[in-house]
Amino acid sequence: MKLYYAAGTISIAVAIALEEAGLPYDAHKLDFAAGEQQSPDYATINPKGRVPALDVGGTILTETGALLDYIATQTPHLMPTDPVAAAKARSVMYYLASTMHVNHAHKMRGHRWADNESSWHDMTAKVPETMTASAQFVETECLIGPYILGDTFTLADAYLFMVCTWLPGDDVDLAPFPKIRTFMDAMDARPSVQAVRAKGMLR
Repeated sequence: MKLYYAAGTISIAVAIALEEAGLPYDAHKLDFAAGEQQSPDYATINPKGRVPALDVGGTILTETGALLDYIATQTPHLMPTDPVAAAKARSVMYYLASTMHVNHAHKMRGHRWADNESSWHDMTAKVPETMTASAQFVETECLIGPYILGDTFTLADAYLFMVCTWLPGDDVDLAPFPKIRTFMDAMDARPSVQAVRAKGMLR
């Protein structure tokens, strides 16, 4: 497998998942500052111009949740077999994709939603408020503790971890969120997270 990623992005959740699964992969870093994600070469891999993308035997898979689900099929213990517990984990993943990641993207990607630059500034100014609201939802509704499903790690935790790494940069004060702080400490202690840090994929 070959993972296309950019440092600090949601694509690192997939790298963490691959490390958790013990699956071998090659990592190809894209330089977002240089616009490599918009290059013609990368367009043949992922025409959306985003990461992650995972090449599995010549088939390209995209979208973080889909890649995590694929990895779970290769290593079943990383997602619960109980359908209710699995739905709980996935509900957090879908919230992250549909709401929290979008809140964060308004900070630097306002051009996706508006042409007027003044609107971009308004979006950026709103990010600390919307990301704090998302952090509150994670704190009260998503974490049983220390992980999403209590003591059991799932690949949804890799997804949540990466999104939560963005909170300080989005000017979210973590002091009121003890469950998130405990969760982040638990994730930082995992060999998978330490491995991607050692590879320079995660700051």
